[in-house]
Amino acid sequence: MLNFIQISSSLLYAAFVLYLIAVLFFSGAIREKGKEEISSHKNRWGKIGIALAIAGFISQIFSFVTRWIAGGHAPISNMFEFISFFGMMIVGAFILIYFIYKINVLGIFALSVAAILIAYGSMFPREINPLIPALQSDWLFIHVSTTATGQAILAISFVAGLIYLLKAINPAVKDKRSFMLEVIMFGVICVIGFIAVTSSFAIADYKAEFNWVDKEGNEKVMKYQLPALVGPNEGTMSTTDRFSPIVEMPAIIHARKLNTVIWTLLSGTVFYTAIRLLTRKRISQILHPVVRKVNLDLMDEISYRSVLIGFPVFSLGGLIFAMIWAQIAWTRFWGWDPKEVWALITFLFYAAFLHLRLSRGWHGEKTAWLAVIGFVIIIFNLIVVNLVIAGLHSYA
Repeated sequence: MLNFIQISSSLLYAAFVLYLIAVLFFSGAIREKGKEEISSHKNRWGKIGIALAIAGFISQIFSFVTRWIAGGHAPISNMFEFISFFGMMIVGAFILIYFIYKINVLGIFALSVAAILIAYGSMFPREINPLIPALQSDWLFIHVSTTATGQAILAISFVAGLIYLLKAINPAVKDKRSFMLEVIMFGVICVIGFIAVTSSFAIADYKAEFNWVDKEGNEKVMKYQLPALVGPNEGTMSTTDRFSPIVEMPAIIHARKLNTVIWTLLSGTVFYTAIRLLTRKRISQILHPVVRKVNLDLMDEISYRSVLIGFPVFSLGGLIFAMIWAQIAWTRFWGWDPKEVWALITFLFYAAFLHLRLSRGWHGEKTAWLAVIGFVIIIFNLIVVNLVIAGLHSYA
């Protein structure tokens, strides 16, 4: 089993590297293309880029399969596995869309988002553990894989919408539009900063353990891989020479996961400030030259069609399959668990997106903002709801 785990990790790392190299080739394709990028199938850099993306996608599929063999169950039961699968499906969705539209700039952003997510997921524990009773069902793979696939397609809508905004909004003008766009860029930098900080503490082999009491009054042990800025309920540190928590959290809050979110924001703030001081430019200003030749109407079409496809797939997995499994596992199809609530919010938001697009004629910058906001909701559900709010899905 150990060999399969090692093979899976190596294949995932290879996929990650291939995605990053593919981004470089797609960037080369943008520089080589002298005209507005509408069809770039003759661009040699773009051909190499998509070939590398496909190779990385295949490598990650084999990583997924070998981890499945090693664990004996579908590897989508914890944060590392789910986020890795989510990133893989974003790449798969991009590859399909690329062969329809042949847009190189889409590869730069889609593969970057996938690579960042995979790296972020890799910061969580990667051990293979037996499934808890609630997850020992075929519905685990059916529900989670369909939900992740739908969200991955919706992520392409976000990528296209972000590209649209980077092109349409003048970053040099300090108004509400450029400010909100920079807030999105800050969020991306937060994730990158967290990856760097977590990697540093992992290399230093930082660990701290707390004895604490959960909301049922049971005594448990909680392990930290980052300095504990916030501690668990009635927590007592059992590890010596480690940073003591500044504040103690109530049992309803998962302290270690909240600590992860805080470190994400702190590291992102430091990295963002450093970039601004070094370049004296907003992040959106730095990226603006990459998208200056983009066809806005084409980006708008890709964003809309991605929602048109991703919305029903997400609805099927995130609501219908979820309710069927909830009825089987918990004898009720709906219970207002935080994860269920945010799945419903996501569904209603994208339903509103399509309504405004089809009935009210919204398009262009308006729907680009909606695509970006929709993905923010997905990421909030993935990170904050999973890591901070205690509920029936907290095991994820």
